[in-house]
Amino acid sequence: MLSAILTVLLQAAAGAAVGKMGAAIGAGLAAIGAGMGIGKIGASAMEAIARQPEASGDIRSNMIVSAALIEGVAFFAVIVCILIVFV
Repeated sequence: MLSAILTVLLQAAAGAAVGKMGAAIGAGLAAIGAGMGIGKIGASAMEAIARQPEASGDIRSNMIVSAALIEGVAFFAVIVCILIVFV
């Protein structure tokens, strides 16, 4: 079933309009996924700081590094999708 759907999508992607639509959907999903991931990191960090206030500096720095890595991956995904649109 899944292979049939993928085959149809790949055949439809031969048209430029469908490829651009797919790139737009990919960019949107990358941004949504990054937002959800960073939100979960923030929520977990606040919960951890509430449990152990003395470790707030370490928790905060780890949260910032993790959020930066997620943001970098999301930025890369959005750039790839933009390149698909213009190339």
